[in-house]
Amino acid sequence: MRTVGALMLAALVAVVANSGAFAADHPAKVALVIGNAKYPDTDLPPNEAVNDAKDVADELRHDGFDVEAGIDLSGDAMRLALERLYSRIGPDSVALIFFDGFGIQSGRQSYLIPVDAQIWAEADVLRDGFNLETILGAMNSRGAVVKIALLDASRRNPFERRFRRYSAGLAPAVTPGNTLALYSTALGSVASDSKNDHSLFVTELLREIRVPGVSAEQALRNTQAGVIAASKGEQVPWLSSSLVTDFSFSGGDAVKPEKTKACEPVRAESPPSPDQLARDPAIAELTRRLAANRNDRASWYKRGQLYAIKRAYDLAVRDFNEVIRLSPKDVQAYNNRCWTLAATGDLVPALRDCEQALRLSPGLADALDSRGLVNLKLGKTAEAISDYSEALVKNPQSASSLFGRGIAKLRSGMDGSFDLNTAKSIDQGIATEFAGYGVTECGR
Repeated sequence: MRTVGALMLAALVAVVANSGAFAADHPAKVALVIGNAKYPDTDLPPNEAVNDAKDVADELRHDGFDVEAGIDLSGDAMRLALERLYSRIGPDSVALIFFDGFGIQSGRQSYLIPVDAQIWAEADVLRDGFNLETILGAMNSRGAVVKIALLDASRRNPFERRFRRYSAGLAPAVTPGNTLALYSTALGSVASDSKNDHSLFVTELLREIRVPGVSAEQALRNTQAGVIAASKGEQVPWLSSSLVTDFSFSGGDAVKPEKTKACEPVRAESPPSPDQLARDPAIAELTRRLAANRNDRASWYKRGQLYAIKRAYDLAVRDFNEVIRLSPKDVQAYNNRCWTLAATGDLVPALRDCEQALRLSPGLADALDSRGLVNLKLGKTAEAISDYSEALVKNPQSASSLFGRGIAKLRSGMDGSFDLNTAKSIDQGIATEFAGYGVTECGR
């Protein structure tokens, strides 16, 4: 059995701590950064995890965090480092953990693995690993108003090979309120080994958190989008957010959520009359084509789109009906009919159409955006936020998805102002468009 002196010596050797004295008993922003690479029988390039951890620690210090950084930590050293992190947390603190190394999921929970772990069976993961949910819960119980977990731990590892035939990646975390969690890859998947001095995930993370004036949540969403783009869709980070506090990596200390300003009602524009629609040149031309050929699927579709854009929703639905009659597997026709039915409030068939579009094309951003609107109008705000967030991974500049998610957050009691303001900066008419669907910032 190790002596107390040996434990302290191991911790001192392994941990590269911030040498500056604390500015206060409980600094406003505290972080623990761990880079583990010297595992037995590993394919992880040691320079990647070490460089990642050092650069993240340096950036967080620059952003005002009181950082302790540790390299190649044993289980005892990790336990002591976590205890020191918890002791530095005070009321209204921001607490962050960054971990670069190996992670394993067991029982649908994620565990961070120290370099001296003795894992030969799944039960050993619970004994030697550090449960992410437990770490976040401890941060929360110590009074942290914002909890952040950044994990570059979804890798093939030698431990899992001993008791599984595959790498299971990480599991979704059940987090306390006001938490941001970002994994380097999607749930249940692993990242390819990097041939560079830094992982792709950390390269994108550092770029985004350095941007001034961007909320922490948006910085992580931008990181997510950057990894997807750089990997050409092969690596898709997983992000979970329940953040309602206004916080930025490059900004000041954590603050309480601001009260939402009183909104100004937005009136929807009146749809054009039947005579006005008939006189529209594009609609008139498509109507002429359809009179000549009732099986002209493209003309039905284009006219349906024009009707929908002009808020003649009933006419749009009729045209999309014809497209689906002629082509029962037309994904965009189902998506457009879903969106149009949602606008009219016919929500049950709208949901069926969106589900069909997503069955035909899983992950289709447009269909996720449309289903987000359906769920929003059904009052299913959590489902709406999930749909809009998934759509934004694929299309981060979608004003519709940003505005819809902002409304859903407001209706869930969260701060949706960043999403709403970003949407309006992209499309000044987005509030009027949503008013046409019967959805406004005032209608909470």
